[in-house]
Amino acid sequence: MSCLTLKKSNCKNCYKCIRHCPVKSIRFSGNQAHIVENECILCGQCFVVCPQNAKQIVDDTEKVKVLIQSGDPVYVSLAPSFIANYAGIGINGMREALKKLGFADVEETALGASVVKKEYDRLLTEENRDIVISSCCHSINLLIQKYFPAELPLLADVLSPMQAHCSSLKKRHPNAKTVFIGPCVAKKDEAEHYGGIVDAVLTYEELTKWLEAEHITPEPDMDDSEESRARFFPTTGGILKTMLQNAPGYTYMAIDGVENCMAALRDIESGKIHKCFIEMSACIGSCVGGPVMEKYHRSPIADYTAVANYAGNKDFNIPQPDSEEIRKVFEPIELRNGIPSEAEIAEILKKMGKTRPEDELNCGSCGYNTCREKAIAIYHGKAEISMCLPFLKDKAESFSDCIVNNTPNGLIVVNDSLEVQQINAAARKIMNIRYASDVLGDQIVRILDPAPFLKVLESKRSLRDQRVYLAEYKKYVEQTIVYDMNYHMLVCIMRDVTDEENEREKKENISRQTVEIADKVVDKQMRIVQEIASLLGETAAETKIALTKLKESISNE
Repeated sequence: MSCLTLKKSNCKNCYKCIRHCPVKSIRFSGNQAHIVENECILCGQCFVVCPQNAKQIVDDTEKVKVLIQSGDPVYVSLAPSFIANYAGIGINGMREALKKLGFADVEETALGASVVKKEYDRLLTEENRDIVISSCCHSINLLIQKYFPAELPLLADVLSPMQAHCSSLKKRHPNAKTVFIGPCVAKKDEAEHYGGIVDAVLTYEELTKWLEAEHITPEPDMDDSEESRARFFPTTGGILKTMLQNAPGYTYMAIDGVENCMAALRDIESGKIHKCFIEMSACIGSCVGGPVMEKYHRSPIADYTAVANYAGNKDFNIPQPDSEEIRKVFEPIELRNGIPSEAEIAEILKKMGKTRPEDELNCGSCGYNTCREKAIAIYHGKAEISMCLPFLKDKAESFSDCIVNNTPNGLIVVNDSLEVQQINAAARKIMNIRYASDVLGDQIVRILDPAPFLKVLESKRSLRDQRVYLAEYKKYVEQTIVYDMNYHMLVCIMRDVTDEENEREKKENISRQTVEIADKVVDKQMRIVQEIASLLGETAAETKIALTKLKESISNE
């Protein structure tokens, strides 16, 4: 299961992979997505949808080069979907290009598909089984092994076309090594798990990069062999097209897409389905819609047409091996997750802010279909409470509303048309506005001078801590206006400084009165000093005159 890995630095915590994962085998921890290998069915959807290319498929190119350098002949089993990936290039053109890379020879996997479809026909006509599910798609096999183990007896115990063909190659060419090339991630795991049959697996992308590195361009060469009906295998219903469909009483049907296959398996579990052969493909459109079709976009009509035009009307002329030679055993794969109790689920839902059934929106933004599924994923350690978008939105709004409504500062938000978008209680108190609805949507000019708002809007520069007197409201405010470049909004923050201003004016009045009183006291003291000086001067003169006369009188005696 190591063929799908994660580039941690690329993961942006967008949850797109979990939304598209049909079995929710992705765990989120530390704002990073992690593939849960025990639960993954390797459908490759996370690889396809990841917008940051955080998922990557392990490249086996070097491994294949080592096989070629070993000296043993290395043969390629080329998936029949190649004609849709390499437009206009038939098997002969691909063979010549791949031989230049060092491969001994190239054959179509469709040869193995012919063997497999004949065995399917035999199972229905000779063994009289009730329900048979095709086992060509390894992702579907993993789905049943992990999530529907009770239906394993219904899975056709036959090698996949890749395995059947590579077994044939090794039987015909002693000491040969085999390499499968196709559009599938799961085939890497199948080759690794069932050792000794397929030595390595390359995707079309890996092959193309290798060809480009060696400056090799496959030449168009379309053969028109009629004995190639099994080339239909990579399309939805392609297996059925190649089968005889002559088993008495059987219904033949084709289902593609993991979700559709899971729905069919649930119907089978309920006992609603009997006497049928079901072709199941994990990818919508089957293999031509595979996760590693190099074009990375769906072209269902063009791809189907390419396959249909290349396929013949007759079977490949190859010997059919004994049934035991292509027998395959499927064993159940036990999942390690326990089942939480109702009380544990309820407790987790409560932490998500969902205390009532109507709180469970089941919006799917977290990637899970229901809030209950999300709670179970949290219990298993695969998800975090913070992955709930409504929960985060309500939490953020509640937190911001708590701040906005309880701050002592007035807050007014206006758009670039100067229309009031939000006003808090403190601002309404400053301007004697009873209800926010009275001004929401109105022009700011209705309640405030628009001049500073226009100035900020035009200059895109904030005005900070400007003291303004709101004459209409008889209030002084310290006003800051900030422009938000991202949301094109103006935020006005007003601090009511009326009391401060009144206190300042009161202090100024007291100071002024104190100065006036001091001036008066000084003036009065000066007058008193002057009067005292005047009296002292007169007294001194009189004393001088009296003493002079006394002196003269004594002298005369």
